[in-house]
Amino acid sequence: MKIEWLGHASFLITSASGTRIITDPYTTTDDLRYAQINVTADIVTVSHEHTDHNNAAAVRGNPIVIRGTTEAKGIGFRAIPASHDDSGGSQRGKITIFCFEVDGVHICHLSDIGHRLTPQQFAGIGRVDVLLVPVGGFFTVDARGAGQLCDQLKPRIVIPMHYQTAKTSMPIAGVDGFLKGKNNVSRLDSSEVEIKADALPPATQIIVPKPAL
Repeated sequence: MKIEWLGHASFLITSASGTRIITDPYTTTDDLRYAQINVTADIVTVSHEHTDHNNAAAVRGNPIVIRGTTEAKGIGFRAIPASHDDSGGSQRGKITIFCFEVDGVHICHLSDIGHRLTPQQFAGIGRVDVLLVPVGGFFTVDARGAGQLCDQLKPRIVIPMHYQTAKTSMPIAGVDGFLKGKNNVSRLDSSEVEIKADALPPATQIIVPKPAL
């Protein structure tokens, strides 16, 4: 399977058979200047109803839009309730963590999580091969909090998201604070990475792609 970072918290995940999943499509704004998502997909996951995560209408191809636990195109999606902040959602509301398996690779998209995992959430997530984790802080966990989530879940591959880039004016930090002191970091010259279930790294590897849009 292939994972392409479109920008912000949005990824295009393509299975070996050609099924295309887009996570949390954003709306382009003055503060979020990634190009408008104009991509065809079969499935769209929406973790919460903030405009930088819920623009399913921008995705082409009449996709199935998922907001909870379900199955689509033969892929099971587990929705784990979580919060946008560390006060049970009282500040910024609730979010949904999505976990699903593509070509034998277990993927977890943590959305705009703002806290450490509870034992119930940890158990609900289960095995994680690829963790898509926010690292920019302010609206989500910061670099330290993201590191704690990685320590909790022990994924084989970590791809950071929801951080400051040249196309973002939100009051969030860049990726460097999360990467500081980390081993096994690969910065890519492309937006896409191919991942195979039988070729996962033995120790956690952090992959930082360039945004496609």
